[in-house]
Amino acid sequence: MNILGINAYHGDSSACLLQNGQLVAAVEEERFTRIKHWAGFPSESIRYCLEVGKLSGVDLDHVAISYNPKANLNRKLMFALQQRPSLQSLLDRFVKQTKSLSLKQNLAIACDCDPESLTATFHNLEHHSTHFASTFFTSPFDRAAILSIDGMGDFVSTLSGAGEGNQLQYFDRTFYPHSLGYFYNAITLYLGFLAYGDEYKVMGLAPYGEPEYLEAFRRIVYPQGEGLELNLDYFNHHQQGITMSWDDGAPTVAPFHSPELENLLGASRKPQEELTAKHQNIAASLQAVTEEILFHLLQHLYERNPIKTENLCLAGGVAMNSVANGKIHQQTPFQNIYVPAGAADNGTCFGAAFYVWHQILKQPRSFTLEHAYWGSEFSDDACLAAIERHPLRSLQIYPYLEQRELLDKVVAALCEGKVVGWFQGRMEFGARALGNRSLLADPRHMDMRDTINLKIKFREKFRPFAPSILEEFVNEYFEVTDASSQVPFMEKVFLVRPEKRSLIPAVTHVDGTGRLQTVSRKTNPLYWNLIRTFAERTGVPMLLNTSLNENEPIVRTPDEAILCFLRTHMDVLVLGSHYIER
Repeated sequence: MNILGINAYHGDSSACLLQNGQLVAAVEEERFTRIKHWAGFPSESIRYCLEVGKLSGVDLDHVAISYNPKANLNRKLMFALQQRPSLQSLLDRFVKQTKSLSLKQNLAIACDCDPESLTATFHNLEHHSTHFASTFFTSPFDRAAILSIDGMGDFVSTLSGAGEGNQLQYFDRTFYPHSLGYFYNAITLYLGFLAYGDEYKVMGLAPYGEPEYLEAFRRIVYPQGEGLELNLDYFNHHQQGITMSWDDGAPTVAPFHSPELENLLGASRKPQEELTAKHQNIAASLQAVTEEILFHLLQHLYERNPIKTENLCLAGGVAMNSVANGKIHQQTPFQNIYVPAGAADNGTCFGAAFYVWHQILKQPRSFTLEHAYWGSEFSDDACLAAIERHPLRSLQIYPYLEQRELLDKVVAALCEGKVVGWFQGRMEFGARALGNRSLLADPRHMDMRDTINLKIKFREKFRPFAPSILEEFVNEYFEVTDASSQVPFMEKVFLVRPEKRSLIPAVTHVDGTGRLQTVSRKTNPLYWNLIRTFAERTGVPMLLNTSLNENEPIVRTPDEAILCFLRTHMDVLVLGSHYIER
C-alpha cells in the first residue's frame, strides 16, 4: 500500500511516502529550489519520494493533501457575512482554493505521466487533523492528549483532542481570526523581522529582555473559556485579511497590526534599525504571555480529556517554540511531551499520509518516528565527483579515510577551534540539522558563537546555538524537567546545570539555557561516535551543532556543501569519508 502525503500551496511545502504504514521518505521542496520556506506544489519532493520507493505515479494507492477547502465552510461564510473582509483577501483565498483543485494535474506533471493513468484515491484533509496525525501517530504513546496550535489552517488556529490506538478524538477549536500563532507573528513583524518564519529569532532575543510589557500584552491576547481570544482593536487581519504571497517562491507576510498597537507600544522597528532594550523587553513580554496562554490551553486540555493521561503530543507552528515546550512539565500536569520533527506545516505531509492509513483505512499502528533522516543521500563516489568539479586544488583533500582516522582528524580540528562542515548520510527532515547536514564546533570556546554568527552564518549576534549531547549524559549537564530525557529533534529548551555553564559557554544562552539534541547510538551511530571521540579527548560529551547553510535552506547535495564552504570562513568540510581543509 503506497500513500503519498503532500503539503502544497503553503509555506514549507513538502512530500512524503508511506509504504505499508512505514515512512520511507520525506523532504521539503525548499531543499531543491534553494528558497527558504518555499511555497507551491512540491514536484521535486514528490519525485524524490517516488524514487526512494521505486515507484511511478501509477503505483500510488492514495494521495493525501493537508488542506481541505470545504472544511469549516459554514464558519467561513458566517465570518464573511459578519466582517465583510476586503475583496482582495477573498480573491487571495479563491486563488488558493482553485490551485488545490488542480492537484491531480500537477501530480501527473511531477510524475511525468498522463493524469488519466493516476488511479490513486485523493483525500483533501482538514489541516489540523493532519497536524494531529503527524504528532500522535508518530509518537511512542498508545494514548495521549493532543494540541495543534499555529497561525491558521482551514479557518482554525487551535484544535485540542486526544488519541488512543489508531483513533483520534476532537474537543475544542479556536477559529480565525483568533490565533496565538498570528499574535506571535504580528509582533515579530512589528519588531522588524519580516521574513517568513522569523519567530524563532524573537524567541532567541527574548532572554535578553525583561517582560516590561506583559500587562499590555495581556490586554491583547487572553484566555477565553478553554481557548483564547485576540483583542481585534490591535489588528486588521479580520477586516483586510493578511497580505501573503505563496506563488512558487519564498512566502511573504505583510504586517497586519493596527495603529492601535503602535499607540500602545510606539512605532514599529524598521529591519535595519538598532535592536534596543525596548525591543528586547517587547520580545520577552511576547514570549511570557505566549507561554501563559499555552499553559492555560494545556491545563484545560488535561482536565477535559476523558483519557486520563500524562502524555502530550504537540504540533503546529507554535509547537516549534522550544522555550515554552521545555517548561510544560513544570507548568502543567503533563509529564511526557512529544513534539515530532517537522512539527510545523512541513510535517503535515506525513500527518496526511498517516491519517489515511489509520483513520480511513483503519490500519493498526506500527511506526514510531525515532529519527529525522528521511531525505537525500549521496555515496562516497558521488561526493568525490563533486569535489573534482570544484576548484579546490589549493586546499588539502584527504579522500576515503577510514572511520577511525576520519573521526580523530575531525576531533583534532575541533579542538584547535576550527569550524567543521559535516555532511553525512540521509538529509534531515524539518527545520533543524541533527548531525547529517551540520556545522560543528567546540562548545568550550567562549568566542565560537560570535565566530559562526559573523563569519559563517552572517546573522544576528544574539542568536544561540544548540548542543548535541550523547543521550547517556543529558542529566549530567541539563536540568531536564521532562520525564523523558530524550530530545532527538531539538524541540525543547532546558537549563544548563549552573556548574556546567562555564564549561560549555558557546552553547549556553544568555539565560543559562540550551536547546539540546540528544544523540542516540541506535539512530545515528556515526554522529554518536564522533561526539564520543570528542568526549574521550576533552571530557565533554557534546558538540555545538547548527545547520550547514548560509542564509539559504540546509544544503542537500555535496555540491551545495562545497559552495557553502567556499563562500564562508568554514575551516573544514567532511563529505562522507572525504576530508577537506583550508
